[in-house]
Amino acid sequence: MLLTQEIRNQTKDQLTQELRNLKQEQMNLRFQKAYDQLNSPMRVRQVRRQIARIKTILGEKTYKGAK
Repeated sequence: MLLTQEIRNQTKDQLTQELRNLKQEQMNLRFQKAYDQLNSPMRVRQVRRQIARIKTILGEKTYKGAK
């Protein structure tokens, strides 16, 4: 799990790639939950929040770049 400061130090391309990876993991977790094979229900929440952090920081970087 990345800390907010570590996320801010990454480039837009790195953040986009990390976002893709997290969305893929989120989809896999949904399938595991549907088939009652989910080992760590807390991971669903962690992934969701990490996606939100990355989207927020990407938005900030886009906003700063537009100014």
